[in-house]
Amino acid sequence: MASPASPPSTTPSSGDTGSAAILPIFSLRGLSKTYGEGPAAVHALRDVNLEVGRGEFVVLLGPSGSGKSTLLNLMGGLDRPTAGELHFAGQRLDEADDAELTRYRRQHVGFVFQFYNLIPSLTVWENVALVAELVPQPMAVSLALQQVGLAERAHHFPSQISGGEQQRVAIARAVVKQPDVLLCDEPTGALDCETGKRVLQTLLDVHDRLGTTVVVITHNAVIAQLADRVVRLADGRIVATERPQQRARVEEMAW
Repeated sequence: MASPASPPSTTPSSGDTGSAAILPIFSLRGLSKTYGEGPAAVHALRDVNLEVGRGEFVVLLGPSGSGKSTLLNLMGGLDRPTAGELHFAGQRLDEADDAELTRYRRQHVGFVFQFYNLIPSLTVWENVALVAELVPQPMAVSLALQQVGLAERAHHFPSQISGGEQQRVAIARAVVKQPDVLLCDEPTGALDCETGKRVLQTLLDVHDRLGTTVVVITHNAVIAQLADRVVRLADGRIVATERPQQRARVEEMAW
């Protein structure tokens, strides 16, 4: 895939209340995803229109089965839409072949999943360095760990640190690539409230310091208070978008 061109300015589309002044890094037009055929077909996404501006912190909010994980997987190049267009910085991801999608994921996207997927036989430093080796201009591993507050844990193994610290290692592993976008799938889903709050603060710090576009999917409405914009999904469709008037303070949140 060629280096993405500068994205065109656009006007908000159905299901999106983003400002036209914010150049979109993602533009989704009539995006649909169906699994299976005939009476057994599952319509995971239905005619989704959405734009995500560069540097936005967006929360995709909805219950289980609403389509939010499917949407994140399409944006991350982990799956392909059944219909519609998916643009990243002006590049058609829905028309990309496997090799192009691999380059896209490697060069432009950092993933943070509910489960940390760290390699247990490698230290914190080595887990992050392994990803740094995949990209041409990575952030220094020490800086990535510093960004998530784990510089002092660099030589510990995953079994020697807490679940919240492991999730912050996963964030450092995503950030070390210096991605354009950080896609987070229920990043606090396996954590208690206090530990989850520390992970959320880490995501906010990365967003604020580095200007990274962050998209978080969650079923937890409390987390939506941290977003620049909240996109609500139900039954595979965008049913509402909201812009919180003020970002909540993480330490004051509870669920």
